[in-house]
Order: sequence, then C-alpha cells, then structure tokens
Amino acid sequence: MTAARVGIGGPVGSGKTALIEAMLGRLAEQGIDTAVITNDLVTDEDAERLRRSGKLDPDRVRAVQAGACPHTVIREDPTLNMAAADRLERDYPGLDLILLESGGDNLASTFSPDLVDFWMFVIDVAGGDDIPRKRGPGIVQSNLLVVNKADLAPHVGVDVARMLDEARGVRAGAPVLPTVCRTGEGIDAVIAHLRHEVLFR
Repeated sequence: MTAARVGIGGPVGSGKTALIEAMLGRLAEQGIDTAVITNDLVTDEDAERLRRSGKLDPDRVRAVQAGACPHTVIREDPTLNMAAADRLERDYPGLDLILLESGGDNLASTFSPDLVDFWMFVIDVAGGDDIPRKRGPGIVQSNLLVVNKADLAPHVGVDVARMLDEARGVRAGAPVLPTVCRTGEGIDAVIAHLRHEVLFR
C-alpha cells in the first residue's frame, strides 16, 4: 500500500509551513506515519525550518529546489517531486502520508494529478477578504481551501465569516476550513478531512 500524497500550495506568507508544523504533532498523536517534501526556488529554508521544529525525524523532511517558477515542479514537470516521494517510500516502508509543500506562489498554483492524490490551497485573511473573489485556480480547483490566520481578521478589517461564505460560494460548496496555526485552531478539522478523503479509505 502506497502513502497518500497531499499537496499544500498557496501564496508566500499564507502559512503553508506553519500549517504543516501544526499538523505534524496531531498526525503523530493519531498514529499517522508522515513525511514531508518542501519546494523552494533555490534554498532549503522551509525544509530546514521543519527539521528544526523537532516534530519529525529530520531525514523525513526532503527538499526539492525548483530553480524556476514554482509551478514547474508541481505541475508541468513533477518528476523531481515524484522521485523524492518514491525515495521516501523506499526509505520508510509503511508511510501513510507524504505532504508536498509547494514554493510560495500566486493564486494560479495547481498540482499535477500525477503527483498528488489530493491538494489543498492556503490563503490568509491578512491578504484581504477579496482573495476568494479573484477566483484563481488554487481557490477554485483545490480539494480543500484553508483560510489561515483567522484570528487576524479584526486587526486587518476583514469580516472572516463573510470571507468564508464567499469562498464557499466561489467553490460551489466545496470544502473551506478556517485555521489559526499559531494556536492550533482548526487543525483537527483539516486532519479529519484528510482522514475521510485520502487516509484509511
């Protein structure tokens, strides 16, 4: 049985790495054997952050350097990420889940179905409540939309309830979940959704 491969995309600063950090402890508590692949342009910065977090064996965090537009290695030619995922499965037989974090990108980021079984897109309220209305492919096509930093809404003049409603409308009712990675709020709901959709089916 192969590990489920879940993509996590979103703009720079939306909280993709923070979401993974918040998820790792909960996944471990639930006995879900996990590894991570990060994508950056020319550094391993996100991978190093996750390795330093202490929430996962550092060798279970692998880094891919895109060297170009982040779309390239998750959509147009995902072979580098596919090879990294295959190596993780060889190194850690019995893996349940591989999280693949894209490099920071705009709302057009999508994942190749050859690379992932499921993908989520992360936006944050600090980016403005008009983000869902822009209807980028990441907003509309992702399996799950995560609206992060919900706690910042009062400080940036955002009506988070309206933002969530508009996002659900744009996505024709497809799942939208709010999170606050700093406190862990909403993380259990994200993991429950993954369990239902791609894990232990």
